[in-house]
Amino acid sequence: MKNIAAKVIPFKNEKVITYTKDSKEYKDLMAEYKKLKEEFLEVPLIIGGEKVFTGNTQDMVIPHDNKKVIGKYHLASKEDAEKAIEKAIEARKAWAKLDWDDRVSIFLRAAALAAGPWRNKLNAATMLSQSKTYKQAEIDSAAELVDFLKSNASLLSQIYATQPLNTDTTWNRQSFRPLEGFIFAVTPFNFTSICLNLPTAPAMAGNVVLWKPSSSAVYSNYIVYQMLEEAGLPKGVINFLPGRSGEIGEPILTNEHLAGIHFTGSTDTFQTMFKTVGENIKNYKTFPRLVGETGGKNFVIAHKTADIKLLVRALRDGAFEYQGQKCSAASRAYIPKSMWEDVKEALFEDMKKVKVGSVEEFDTFMGAVIDQSAYNSITDYIKYAKDSADAEIIYGGNYSDEKGFFIDPTIILTKDPHFKTMEEEIFGPVLTVYLYDDDKYEEVLKLADETSPYGLTGSIFAECRYAINKATDMLEDAAGNFYINVRPTGAVVGQQPFGGARLSGTNDKAGAINNMYRWVSPRVVKEEFIK
Repeated sequence: MKNIAAKVIPFKNEKVITYTKDSKEYKDLMAEYKKLKEEFLEVPLIIGGEKVFTGNTQDMVIPHDNKKVIGKYHLASKEDAEKAIEKAIEARKAWAKLDWDDRVSIFLRAAALAAGPWRNKLNAATMLSQSKTYKQAEIDSAAELVDFLKSNASLLSQIYATQPLNTDTTWNRQSFRPLEGFIFAVTPFNFTSICLNLPTAPAMAGNVVLWKPSSSAVYSNYIVYQMLEEAGLPKGVINFLPGRSGEIGEPILTNEHLAGIHFTGSTDTFQTMFKTVGENIKNYKTFPRLVGETGGKNFVIAHKTADIKLLVRALRDGAFEYQGQKCSAASRAYIPKSMWEDVKEALFEDMKKVKVGSVEEFDTFMGAVIDQSAYNSITDYIKYAKDSADAEIIYGGNYSDEKGFFIDPTIILTKDPHFKTMEEEIFGPVLTVYLYDDDKYEEVLKLADETSPYGLTGSIFAECRYAINKATDMLEDAAGNFYINVRPTGAVVGQQPFGGARLSGTNDKAGAINNMYRWVSPRVVKEEFIK
């Protein structure tokens, strides 16, 4: 053991590059994008640090150019999952005992690689496989990805530096062990940074991990894994397992060595995993830690004193950035009747700047939705609204999957506050607006609170401080991330720790010390000097 005491590692957010069309940074990024687009990537499993080609493969296509196949990935079987568990448990023997600074240095090196020589490749892969614009990719797969690595290192150093009180005759000290077993990290398609954070946060704390990436983001996630390998990640610490949940989920979730789940995805999936753990609770060597961020039906509420310009920008960006495929995206809005005509006029004018198309074009605001399944689900909601007597589509509503999975930004106006698109998560570029009488502000706050089973994000727009205070009080349980006069999206690591309660998850706050505490198990040692 090294003679070293934990000292807090300082953290500051990674600077986001502001691209211009003629800048060297943008030209270099697009050169990398075109290079990746013309290559064919074959993605194996990584088990115990070794590549495994199962022969059971799935094509990877570009969402905004859905006839273009850019690679294929191999799918894990039940036997592969069992082998990965075996290799992870074997790797734990050395990894869990490694000095904390040696572990953390690997991920700090990964942060340096992501901020520097790997930046364009990470961003280009995210643009290509997840249809993010250069702007959205830079925020996600560069800045936020680096932030997670550096912030978690800083938070972990704070945890290790936390020690109990001593007396004149007693010396107390505390160590923070990794969990005994393995962590199952199940990652989403929409944020490359989250895909990195879910396996690496537990690993940084000394845990070993089985990482199941989303089938729609295997491409960029494999690039992330390759970067971690270059940073010096030892074999078996994180095992990369693309595969179908029905095939590999059962042997992983029922294994006696399951120590935790780090999950971002649908509420239904997390509930199923929770249920499986409950049914097998007597089989485990330890009680598994369940950490999940799930669905949302995020609101924007305007008071009659709201600044219309701020409100309109929040509705546009909050609902339609990255095609509305953010857990935090604005999906329902409550607007006073007295200001609706002014809001609508300004909103429609602002929406003219929203260009839908290929992310290869510099001025594109919205790319394509992620895949055919998402396209079908979202357009079904639009069709439902078109056929309903209780709603009308007042903006957009068009879509086509001929060249890519493109859906125009769609705004629905409804007379029913419990209309289907006001209550159900859509996860696409659809915003539903309900108009209320100005004197029913408190009633609409109560309505917004009780309408959705979720509790992820929400925004209130008002100039009146009493109105803001009332909303903050009445909506206390409605959003884990609550915003005042700003859109309900765009949480920054270290500034707005992210997560919600109710059916939006366990609210362990990604990018905060709350989350890192979930991956350690304290051990207190008391030594008495006088008998």
